[in-house]
Amino acid sequence: MQLHIIDAFCDGPFTGNPAAVCLVREKVSDRWMQKLAGEMNLSETAFLEKREQGWGLRWFTPRVEVDLCGHATLAAAHFLYVGGLADPSKGIDFHTRSGVLRALPAGGGIELCFPRIPVAEVATPVALAPALGQTPVATFVGADDLIVELADEARVRAVTPDLALLAQLPYRCVAVTARGAHHDFVSRVFGPRVGIPEDPATGSTHCALGPLWAARLGKTDLVAFQASSRGAELHVHLEDDGCHLVGRCATVLRGEVAADAL
Repeated sequence: MQLHIIDAFCDGPFTGNPAAVCLVREKVSDRWMQKLAGEMNLSETAFLEKREQGWGLRWFTPRVEVDLCGHATLAAAHFLYVGGLADPSKGIDFHTRSGVLRALPAGGGIELCFPRIPVAEVATPVALAPALGQTPVATFVGADDLIVELADEARVRAVTPDLALLAQLPYRCVAVTARGAHHDFVSRVFGPRVGIPEDPATGSTHCALGPLWAARLGKTDLVAFQASSRGAELHVHLEDDGCHLVGRCATVLRGEVAADAL
């Protein structure tokens, strides 16, 4: 079974967010997939399986299976296009826990057609400011994520989280965000509860961040920057029924799962 490491939402190798992509060619258990994801120790490992119509796709952090992942879906599409397993002029349908998701070629990059995640303002948890080392301006919930607005980009970049405190909050990830100096908005995303101290580039969270900032800025096309140590630029386009994310990928490692590991 092929196993690649692919940088997603990147502008070249060693930027953006690395994902492992495994092409499953024989029956394996959920426990085996979770163990392989733990062995890879990346924020997400994607598992692809051919179906009569499109591809089955699942995502695992080092600890848990998740319902939606952007960068590993981008990496999976790149894997199929570059490997000659999908027509580079046509879209790919992925069958996932979040329904059928579509990837499309987009001018040298890949466009993901993802669901639009509504956000709702909530009271700020008491433990949040001590956990982030910053005072929130406002706090929102979007699906399983807590979104924390800070006063400006400098404060987003200055966050030094207490990961043990963040892990006690009942959310998949905690995203901090602010209006950007050179981008429409910036963010950082922390997910210690699911085994991700800080995620370098998080497509799924931008399905909530995009609608939030689109409403604030009065526009449907946004350029976002995730200010992790690796850095990632994401292009976000909002439609009535979806959030479209565009990015590029770079393959940095090609290998296969050893027979002894099956």
